[in-house]
Amino acid sequence: MKKIYHLSHIDLDGYGCQYLSSRLFGDIKAYNANYGPEVMARLEEIIDDIAKDRNSVARGGEYLILVTDLNLSTKESNWLEKEALSLGASIQLLDHHATGASAAERFAWYYLDTQRSATKITYDWLKKHYDFDEEGIYEKIVEAIDAIDIWKSESPYFEYGKVMLGMISGARELNRILFPDEDRAFKLSLIESAKEIIENYPLQEAPIVLDDMLHARKKNFFRRGENDTKDNLVVAYVTELLGKKKESMSIIYRGYRGLLGYNVGNTSLIGNAFLLDNPDYDFYMDVNSRGNFSLRSNDRLDVSKMAQEIGNGGGHPNASGGKIENYRDSFVYADLKSFIQNYIDEKTQDENRA
Repeated sequence: MKKIYHLSHIDLDGYGCQYLSSRLFGDIKAYNANYGPEVMARLEEIIDDIAKDRNSVARGGEYLILVTDLNLSTKESNWLEKEALSLGASIQLLDHHATGASAAERFAWYYLDTQRSATKITYDWLKKHYDFDEEGIYEKIVEAIDAIDIWKSESPYFEYGKVMLGMISGARELNRILFPDEDRAFKLSLIESAKEIIENYPLQEAPIVLDDMLHARKKNFFRRGENDTKDNLVVAYVTELLGKKKESMSIIYRGYRGLLGYNVGNTSLIGNAFLLDNPDYDFYMDVNSRGNFSLRSNDRLDVSKMAQEIGNGGGHPNASGGKIENYRDSFVYADLKSFIQNYIDEKTQDENRA
């Protein structure tokens, strides 16, 4: 059985590619990256995951590394081909960015077409090689993504694509570094909703219908019980996720146990909700990509003193913040957490020596 490891971009076109591959292959292993160094970080993650799968008991089969809506340099392509060959994995890259022309000329698996969106390229490739969508049920949604991504303003699908573009760029309720699978599932669910609407409404009405229904569709994804405001539903959902992942997200400050979030946001609501649900934790810390952090406690630790000690910050005993010196951001949460824990340890050890 072929196992698909699909890396794609973080915009509508990128998620559109994964929407299609997941509909065909079902249980795929998906990854997302923005342009730049994150691409290499995700490729390394894919290679590590394939290696782990090969070494597992009773595992086997074919491996396909599928890369869409991302261009690779010649150096990155060389590295990927070498690593994939060592694992017996095949590669297929489907892209439309002209910056990948040099690599496309050199590698047989690198397909480049600047005239179509990556979603359209992926759709046509799946149809050709896997007889995908013989009934044409995905044609309209593909045309809408293609129209907006290539900016075909004359296309009858352009206005619908505009709403979809904002739909994905505005889907910031979940942090994709901390919760990659959940964030992706959220965005693919929105694309599925858009597909249903464009199938069931006249094309001239569909953009307005989608725009009107987006709030309700978002709430529906986060709703687990009784209805509530979207903010409250999101807080409850994220708090539950943090609770499930807390063992791998724990940090220690002077013997106090805390949870480290990354760009989660809504610190007052989520931090307090997490601490109420998890009384074995003394504090909650959320750091952003610039090294600014927020702290919350529930009368278990004076976080104003913690903020002052580790970040020249301060505030209230249960709500404070500061900034980490010489902060080093990372696309990999485990690396980020290790950096923060080492930073805290160094700060507290320095004071103890003084």
